[in-house]
Amino acid sequence: MPAKENKLNFESALQELESIAPQMEQEKNCLGKSIKLYGQRIKLSRFCQEKPYNTEQKVQILQEKQGKYYIVDFPREG
Repeated sequence: MPAKENKLNFESALQELESIAPQMEQEKNCLGKSIKLYGQRIKLSRFCQEKPYNTEQKVQILQEKQGKYYIVDFPREG
């Protein structure tokens, strides 16, 4: 996993997550390495799940009413 997790973007996290699976499938890995890879996989999975949700929270709509523009939050479903 990159040293600075806050610099991680969705695409690179997903790519790294995909690269971990084949590494975990190798039988020659020692237990310590397998645990480390598993931990990285969990962190990256969480990041990839949270990133779209957090982005959705920031979406706003520019509305025009009577010639003036307003920024309003995007309506959430549910």
